[in-house]
Amino acid sequence: MPKLNLAVYWTAACGGCDVSILDIDEKILQVGELANIVLWPLAADGKYEDVEKMEDGAIDVCLFNGAIRLSEQEEMARLLRRKSKILIAYGSCACFGGIPGLANFFTKEEIVDRVYKDTPSTDNAEGMVPLATVQVPEGELSLPEFYNDVFTLPQVVEVDYYIPGCPPPVDLIVRAIDAIATNKLPPKGTVIAGQKALCHECGRVKEDKKVKEFKRPHEVEVDPEKCLLEQGIICCGPATRGGCGGRCTGVNMPCRGCFGPAAEVLDEGAKMVGAIASIIDSADPEEIKKINKMIVDPAGTFYRFGLPNSMLRRKRKEGKVS
Repeated sequence: MPKLNLAVYWTAACGGCDVSILDIDEKILQVGELANIVLWPLAADGKYEDVEKMEDGAIDVCLFNGAIRLSEQEEMARLLRRKSKILIAYGSCACFGGIPGLANFFTKEEIVDRVYKDTPSTDNAEGMVPLATVQVPEGELSLPEFYNDVFTLPQVVEVDYYIPGCPPPVDLIVRAIDAIATNKLPPKGTVIAGQKALCHECGRVKEDKKVKEFKRPHEVEVDPEKCLLEQGIICCGPATRGGCGGRCTGVNMPCRGCFGPAAEVLDEGAKMVGAIASIIDSADPEEIKKINKMIVDPAGTFYRFGLPNSMLRRKRKEGKVS
């Protein structure tokens, strides 16, 4: 079997997905036997022109991690889509927008003002901000356009498979490598993870208990056997796709939702609102308000990894997109 041509590319993300590929221990040797790495900016030098010169479809598999925030990132997504037979959205940012997607709670003007003018450590009396183009003696310099929205990879180009996670766990990476190596890939569009919500594979005891308060993990001594949500800790297990092996809940930390919505869930945040409402032990509106206020940053918690992928997509004010 001839070697595959493999590309790995990184856009709006932290870099953890790239590192996770190196975390597969001896399996990395199989990757070396299976594929020629034709593009991986984190590990090897490569130029845009090199990719452009490739024939369309020359890349057999492209692992694309990161969301789309800049025009340059959109351009690379479209270029790699054209050059790749199989394009895989790799990691939460590519699949759902991830942590960078939380920027959709703000406009680009608000972000620029915060970063370049308003932070306590900023010394910018002239209020200078980056310009899209600037003239210098050598000619014109330009920066990629900074979009008002963060987009998921499938909102920009067609994606063949999804491997979620922040970052994807080793066993899912290995499963994907084995499927590629044996030419036994699942139907296109498949999310390579569990199909049901994480609660279905969580071993913690659920008693249908109601709660009157919510606390953060550091504010309570966590019972290692009982459902975290029933202990008043916001755990996104009811709404989040399983398949991670319960890496967080297994060490007394709540699920944060990085695997995205479970197959039967349309909107991860809306599902969590319903789950929270179902366990509040009160019928008194004023008391319910007080209990809800105990949830720190509900929007950021329920949409931590998937705001661009949600029904809201971004912050709205008085029913309008802001």
